[in-house]
Amino acid sequence: MRSTLGEAIEQTKASLLTYAQSHRHWAIAYSGGKDSSATVTIVAHLIETGQIPAPLSLTVLYADTRMEITPLQVAAMKVMEELRARDIDVRIVLPEMDDRFMVYILGRGVPPPKNRFRWCTSQIKIEPMMLALKELRERVGEKILMITGVRLGESAQRDARIVMSCSRDGAECGQGWFQEATPEAVADTLAPILHWRTCHVWAWLTAHCPDLGFPTLDIAIAYGGSDAEEVNARTGCVGCPLASKDNALQAVIRQPSWSYLAPLTRLKPLYKDLSFNHSNRLRKVAVELRKDGKAALNPQRVGPLTMEARLRGLDVVLGIQNEINAVAIRDKRPTVCLIDAEEEARIRFLIAENTWPRGWDGTEAEGDALIDRIFRDGTMQPLLADLVSIDLGGVTA
Repeated sequence: MRSTLGEAIEQTKASLLTYAQSHRHWAIAYSGGKDSSATVTIVAHLIETGQIPAPLSLTVLYADTRMEITPLQVAAMKVMEELRARDIDVRIVLPEMDDRFMVYILGRGVPPPKNRFRWCTSQIKIEPMMLALKELRERVGEKILMITGVRLGESAQRDARIVMSCSRDGAECGQGWFQEATPEAVADTLAPILHWRTCHVWAWLTAHCPDLGFPTLDIAIAYGGSDAEEVNARTGCVGCPLASKDNALQAVIRQPSWSYLAPLTRLKPLYKDLSFNHSNRLRKVAVELRKDGKAALNPQRVGPLTMEARLRGLDVVLGIQNEINAVAIRDKRPTVCLIDAEEEARIRFLIAENTWPRGWDGTEAEGDALIDRIFRDGTMQPLLADLVSIDLGGVTA
């Protein structure tokens, strides 16, 4: 027999009471998604109503990737404003400038993430949150209780180590990875809504939180509006290159009040073009040796984005942003910020300084150049055109 929301909350309370006895300082990892929003609001409610003792300090760490879907980002800001009004410490966590999503791609020239080169989750979410958590640990002088919104979905079974990727249906990108990677010397990790089902999450956010003063109704918009529970959309970065379809964005722009965000659908094709159109990238020509003296696994791999591709990508992203914001300002709707003025300046500076990822200097061949194929053992397969030239005595056909 499935548990009710009331029973699920009682289990949440019991788990928090158990850890409350051994941890005086708590932190909550907050992304603005449905699971982390349910977590931060239920913890705040249980403390406020005296159902669990208040820790000596409670800090909410919001991971601002600058790439969240707009309604979710707007809702998160409203929730954080309410938390601050209740005297809860809320901190916005950003990656270092050169590690931010757009700066890393367009300024430093690293191609958009792919499943085989998935740098995004760790760099723009996990690492900044870990740094903030370590700083908090140093400030309070003792181990933190790190609270996350990880759930097992339809199962109430607990697991000592949970790894969820952003490809899981209905999951918040990176949340399980964060739980898995939290250093034990810094924090113990607790997932107090681990046993909640999706229906529990939506019942809490839409039927209970508003009555308690938490502005959580708008969160459902990013998951499909009134059909959020049925759609069970995955939310992550807008135009995520790792997702086959951007279901969350499609669900949002189908709603008249958010239809002006439709230009965001042009991000995904941009990422695809930058990654897979090799004319936008450089390629190694010679065989490189690793530190152990062995040849690289992929000696003629394609690498960073060309300067021309970066500038073109920057123009596309700024064009999307400006197009949306012109309508948003006219209609008094929320604006978007994919690249702010400081980030744009940094991107242009890195391009002007001829910045390349480590191991590249810009003298490499263009990614679509026709070159002789070199294998790891140093043997070479000449281009067919070279073979024809040899066969015809140096005269090409």
